[in-house]
Amino acid sequence: MPAKVVVIGSLNMDLVTRAPRLPKGGETLIGESFCTIPGGKGANQAVAAARLGANVSMVGCVGSDAYGQQLRGALLAEGIDCQSVSVVAGSSGVALIVVDDNSQNAIVIVAGANGVLTPDVLDRFDEVLRSADVIICQLEVPDATVGHALKRGRELGKTVILNPAPASRALPADWYASIDYLIPNESEAAVLSGLAVDSLETAEAAATQLLAAGAGKVIVTLGAQGLMFANGASFEHFPAPLVKAVDTTAAGDTFVGGFAAALADGKSEVEAIRFGQIAAALSVTRAGAQPSIPTLLEVQAFKS
Repeated sequence: MPAKVVVIGSLNMDLVTRAPRLPKGGETLIGESFCTIPGGKGANQAVAAARLGANVSMVGCVGSDAYGQQLRGALLAEGIDCQSVSVVAGSSGVALIVVDDNSQNAIVIVAGANGVLTPDVLDRFDEVLRSADVIICQLEVPDATVGHALKRGRELGKTVILNPAPASRALPADWYASIDYLIPNESEAAVLSGLAVDSLETAEAAATQLLAAGAGKVIVTLGAQGLMFANGASFEHFPAPLVKAVDTTAAGDTFVGGFAAALADGKSEVEAIRFGQIAAALSVTRAGAQPSIPTLLEVQAFKS
């Protein structure tokens, strides 16, 4: 059986409408299309890890509404273990997204059931954490739960990954010592470090500061510029694979899921980074979040 990745995080239903432009305050526009797509950073990363070869368990909460059934069903269809996805009274998490003709968007996220994923809920599924090789967290569930998950992962001797997204504030100082791999994008690295991140040099500076804060290793993803890997002894730039981008939604989640799946499979850090990059590159050639995530066979075919 493939090695196990446990993802602790959010499940959202993305409610996506397209319009010629974004509405102004008080304005009503006629939209061009509407669709519902399973999302949430936690669920996206779980799907990515599963499609890319890992045995995955998801820890999260959905509401007692129809969206909750659909979100849970989407993960089950990917072969993801959902015994730790709790159904709670009320609404599931949703993301209300308007996309205009220039691909600019406006998004409102309502946490819903994601806000009910407390440390006490997490403790009920400690056996799932014990079974993990790699534990992944993000920031779309309560901070107390993220901090608890990171520390519990460290206590259990697991490989702990934090994707600090969405980042709107500095991380609690006591989190860093529990993080093996901190994986922000350039804007998230800027928020966490307080430094502008717009080049390889500034990515190095931000990574240096995050290492000094206590993170084990730092991977700053830089979109078309690739990524910067800092391990405390050296920096290494990994250029991005060349593809024609259509939609960058979930590229970061695909990288994190692919990187984790490769690590859990025993790949080296360099191999895992390159594997995650290829998966992310393939994802940007397609529209949507979870629908764009490639399979293991597709990544292997790209490599060959």
